[in-house]
Amino acid sequence: MRLIMPDAGAQRYGECAATPAADYAVCMRATMRDVASRAGVSPKTVSNVINGVVFVRPETRERVEQVMAELDYVPNLSARGLRNGRSGVLALALPHLSTQYSAETVGAFVEVAHSRGWAIQVEETGAEPTREIELLSRARAHLVDGLILNPITLEDSVIAQARNLPPLVLIGEVEQSLVDLVGVDSRASAYEMTRHLIERGCRRIAVVGSPASEFQTATSRQRTEGYRDAVREEGLPLDAELEIGCGDWTAAGAASAFSAFLDGGGAVPDAVFCFTDTMAIGVLNVLWRHGLRVPENVRVAGFDNTVDSPYAVPPLTTVTFDRRELAKLAIERLEQRLADESLEPVRTRVPYRLVVRESTGR
Repeated sequence: MRLIMPDAGAQRYGECAATPAADYAVCMRATMRDVASRAGVSPKTVSNVINGVVFVRPETRERVEQVMAELDYVPNLSARGLRNGRSGVLALALPHLSTQYSAETVGAFVEVAHSRGWAIQVEETGAEPTREIELLSRARAHLVDGLILNPITLEDSVIAQARNLPPLVLIGEVEQSLVDLVGVDSRASAYEMTRHLIERGCRRIAVVGSPASEFQTATSRQRTEGYRDAVREEGLPLDAELEIGCGDWTAAGAASAFSAFLDGGGAVPDAVFCFTDTMAIGVLNVLWRHGLRVPENVRVAGFDNTVDSPYAVPPLTTVTFDRRELAKLAIERLEQRLADESLEPVRTRVPYRLVVRESTGR
């Protein structure tokens, strides 16, 4: 049950006491005016805090958010929609929802969206442009107010062909100048991880997740280029055999691809850089089955710093970035675009860093 304090609405409190029990909770729900009164600000300021489009001083925002929590205030999205013609819903579409990274990303977006008064509709595109087309249609029909998409390539995304796009922000690695983009610099971070392995004495470094004939994504291309940049800089030879393609970015897919590499006569590398932590788990398993110790015989690194990576055996070295910050920057930019669709597209980078653990040697 949501209750308001008597000083924020004593008259309504008395009125609600006489209502039927089934309607009591609805009657006692705090309003924006209640929050404004308790926080000592105007209802407009409360609205600005919720919508996040107009700047509010940090101390004022903190005070309003504290009162909202105390009163268990939930924005009335349906009423807001009637006033401004919006649904209060943003759509988030990821290529696949089954991975640990996707689960953590969805969780971050839901948390940030809720704190800013939005509901999130989660979709899986399966890397199929037709599903993106459906989402664009929903946005144009005002069933959702804006879209956050994570296409795997520009060529396979509807944004390359569509015109008069609805409010839209991309996350991920697809480089383009058509719409706003928020993401990590995959090329630079892959370069740094490869440099880390070289500095550990590795000279024959394999990568798992390199572009395969059936699976060439923007992520795989950029991380492979970052790897090549570091290898070239060190004056080491680029060996195409060490660039192991993987059409299924899962632990099973990586295990299958790396097993095929070893079983096909590939010499054991000094290190394996996997383009996701999930794939690194599969590679660790293959190395264990072949009697190879990590990091004594082979060093292993991943990417994404998923919640399971510190508990791998051994704990996994990886690239980390704040997924909540990614969600915050993407939603803020979408809110700005909803307020002014004429804004020029911008590219926003989320900071990253290496987390060095036992899999590459302390």
